[in-house]
Amino acid sequence: MKRLVCYTAFLFALTVNISSCGGNSSNNSSTNMDSTTVKKGTTKISWGQTNGKDVFLYTLTNAKGNQVKISTYGGIVTHWISPDKNGNKNSIVLGFDSLSGYLAKPPYFGALVGRYGNRIGDAQFTLDGKTYKLAANNGKNSLHGGLKGFDKQVWDASVANDSTPALTLNYVSKDGEEGFPGTLKVTVQYSLSDDDELKIEYSAVTDKATPINLTNHSYFNLTGDVSNTILNHTLTIHAANYTPVDTSLITTGEIKAVKGTPFDFTVPEKIGARIGQVTGGYDHNFVLDRKDSSLQQAAVLTDSISGRTLEVFTTEPGLQFYTGNFLDGKFTNHDGKVINQHAALCMETQHFPDSPNKPKFPSCILKPGATYHTVTVYKLSVGK
Repeated sequence: MKRLVCYTAFLFALTVNISSCGGNSSNNSSTNMDSTTVKKGTTKISWGQTNGKDVFLYTLTNAKGNQVKISTYGGIVTHWISPDKNGNKNSIVLGFDSLSGYLAKPPYFGALVGRYGNRIGDAQFTLDGKTYKLAANNGKNSLHGGLKGFDKQVWDASVANDSTPALTLNYVSKDGEEGFPGTLKVTVQYSLSDDDELKIEYSAVTDKATPINLTNHSYFNLTGDVSNTILNHTLTIHAANYTPVDTSLITTGEIKAVKGTPFDFTVPEKIGARIGQVTGGYDHNFVLDRKDSSLQQAAVLTDSISGRTLEVFTTEPGLQFYTGNFLDGKFTNHDGKVINQHAALCMETQHFPDSPNKPKFPSCILKPGATYHTVTVYKLSVGK
């Protein structure tokens, strides 16, 4: 089979397959349910029902005892639990202990985003001479797949029969769903290594040409405490250029140098040092410095309070850096603390925003007979 990877490399095929069932909307807490061991290092619990389907919460546990919890609703990473430099265990991602928190539609906490992550200008694009209209769910633009994107679907799940704790999620997006052409068959696999690497592999095929841009929308706070903002985190992004945006946060089509601007994270910099110079805060795509299409380090995030470091590796050409500008206290984290502005940040690996309308950007049109495949790894470590 001919293999197309929109500006990335096809590494290897994923296992697919699965199960799910029906019911009415409800929710359950992850703290009061009996878990079932699926295999060594992987357990699951029943987590309620929505969209007429049962929802399950899986927990991946590595040899160190560190855990990543993933819901089949939205493919959401609800927790990533690990010790800080003092041995205190907490979660470095925002999330909830029950399904009801996610049904209240928070801003994509931990979710798998698609069919097209980020924004598409004027909620439309033209492909092969035909204009496709999308839902305008972000002002006049389409954001993260529309009104009911992949983050609001119940995914089928299976557990790989290998030594590394891993969860494979599968979803079929029908032709015309949210306005996009083609029936798209998507597979995403999460795995947690003993080196505390959360690996996410995305794969898809289609029967009609379609834009595709899959990502994970986890909100990170390395302190594990949202009462600490992320403004004192230190960030490096391997990107000499970024894509400027207009007032509606749609890319202008330009690619500009970061040198001499508050977007320069080519050397380690405190996130809060220059954020006041950026209207609204950071919510921008960075053009990663790539030598080829292999898996490469894109960013490094560090926190002195916890001693944690998070490295981001990806095969993708871009990284969306977002500083939680729209977090406004409406939601509370799993520990009961209020989530305010700048309580967390996102580092979404991706194709550039509005690529379907920007022919000079790397193409992310997937065609029949081709396979979309990208890989992103978040590697966590702790210093002293």
